[in-house]
Amino acid sequence: MTGKNKNPSGSQDDSMKIAVSKNGPYIVAGGVPLITSEICNDDEGYCRTWREVKRYPVQEKYALCRCGHSENKPFCDGTHAKIKLRAATPP
Repeated sequence: MTGKNKNPSGSQDDSMKIAVSKNGPYIVAGGVPLITSEICNDDEGYCRTWREVKRYPVQEKYALCRCGHSENKPFCDGTHAKIKLRAATPP
């Protein structure tokens, strides 16, 4: 799967792509920013907003874990091959 994304300045950037590898990680290319966020609850326990937890340094290309077993989350460490991941891929 690939998709066009808007960069932080809001202009269209065709170089930003995310590809789903067969039985492996998401391959992210084009300097796509990566930010970990968490849901914040209000006083009544409802999910209302997001809070930035971590902003990673921008990299030209990186692989994100898709199997859930990486010791270096959110990045892939190759564990998918060890556990013989059989993941669905888009048509």
